[in-house]
Amino acid sequence: MYKILVVDDEERIRRMICKYAAFEGHKTDEAGDGMQAIEMARRGGYDILIIDIMMPELDGFSACREIRKFSDTPIIMLSARGEEYDKINGFELGIDDYVVKPFSPKELMLRIDAIMKRVRRGSGSAPSSDEGDPQKHEIFELDGLRVDLTARIVYRDGERVDMSPKEYELFFYMLKNRNIALSREKLISEVWGYDFYGDDRTLDTHIKLLRRSLGQYASHIVTLRGVGYRFDTEK
Repeated sequence: MYKILVVDDEERIRRMICKYAAFEGHKTDEAGDGMQAIEMARRGGYDILIIDIMMPELDGFSACREIRKFSDTPIIMLSARGEEYDKINGFELGIDDYVVKPFSPKELMLRIDAIMKRVRRGSGSAPSSDEGDPQKHEIFELDGLRVDLTARIVYRDGERVDMSPKEYELFFYMLKNRNIALSREKLISEVWGYDFYGDDRTLDTHIKLLRRSLGQYASHIVTLRGVGYRFDTEK
């Protein structure tokens, strides 16, 4: 059972989400604007937040930006718009998923389950006994890229690169499976943790963000038309 904060200025949307969440055995609270969402999130106790973009008082982007200053609680962003700019903006703020209205409540519940399973796997993992010993860290180096997979740190030409959590996960998965063709379905299933629904724009958006983070080394991420992507160490 999860405790979910549902934030949307449309009562009809809030009620629909809360209804399906209750059916799945979860508890929910509701907020009608961004300011209220921040105050409720600040009190803590929520496992995941569902936040709409277009709201009065304070929009969803601004609310997420403020929440990320004091909390790393997973966030799913809702929007009636599916523009890539909105998705990139959201993912750069550190949201975990982006769902376009109208959406299937069942799919939303599946996405919540996938995010929470991944979060709990991460929090339940024991710290490595090699932590703090750089000699035993798993290091990958290619051209001007240096990646410490153990510490989750990426350097580009000696400078540290800041990525969103999902960028790190996608990049590290591709590195560990380098020179292998990875289908879109496989990447979404392994990195996002839920079954492939046919909408792979979220993956494409993260690939674009990852390429931007890698700068001149972005060419190592090869697009395989009709298949997916490959991280190529031979380019």
